[in-house]
Amino acid sequence: MRGSHFAFIGISLLLLASCKKEDVEKPKVSYDASKVAKGSVKVDSAQIKIADLPIQMEGTNYLIHPVGDLNVYEKGPKTKYGSSSVNDVSFTISNASENEITGYLQNLKFQKIGSDSIKALTDKPVLIQTATYLKDVSAKIKRQIMVYSMMDMDTNKDGKLDVSDITTLYLSDSSGENFTKVSPDFQELIDWDLIESQKRLYFRTVEDTNKNGKFDSKDVVHYNYIDLTNKDWKVESYNPI
Repeated sequence: MRGSHFAFIGISLLLLASCKKEDVEKPKVSYDASKVAKGSVKVDSAQIKIADLPIQMEGTNYLIHPVGDLNVYEKGPKTKYGSSSVNDVSFTISNASENEITGYLQNLKFQKIGSDSIKALTDKPVLIQTATYLKDVSAKIKRQIMVYSMMDMDTNKDGKLDVSDITTLYLSDSSGENFTKVSPDFQELIDWDLIESQKRLYFRTVEDTNKNGKFDSKDVVHYNYIDLTNKDWKVESYNPI
């Protein structure tokens, strides 16, 4: 349940959705006011939405349905006569481990066991990379908590959400309720880690303080934690330097 496992997860994400991978050298933030307005995302009508089979985190009373775009991979080159190449279709959009779902997902849908009602995590455009259930600490504090890393804003103003935008940190209950952003706007999530003995979620972000559109050694790193026993998930800053 460590945020530092993002590097390992990245390998499987690349294999899962390599067709979505855009130029990672793009600036993460654009300050050009003439470009697409903040948060405005173009909807690709050509994409086909699909859901994986539901997942139940152990100890919870909810099914989670991962929702994303159908992945089509080009299998071979076009012929000299211009006919279409042969494509492979992947109907799998996520990977699931014991307490975590990974992928490039447009949403998660939550369904209480015994109910036919399915509710979306959010009604806003997002690109979810990881959804992690804090199983052990949830049992201790008697509140089941999910942690998400995702893109929620078109920060480089290219009209779409992808890995070139800023990664943010969210929390929710295991039902998807109380979906809450805990990292500040325009700060890139570096990593997060759960310290069970303190029942705290620690995380780091970096701010583009020199306004050059990317995150580098000249920018400021922020250190934060959340006391998970606090009902409102208040973010506290600290200075270990």
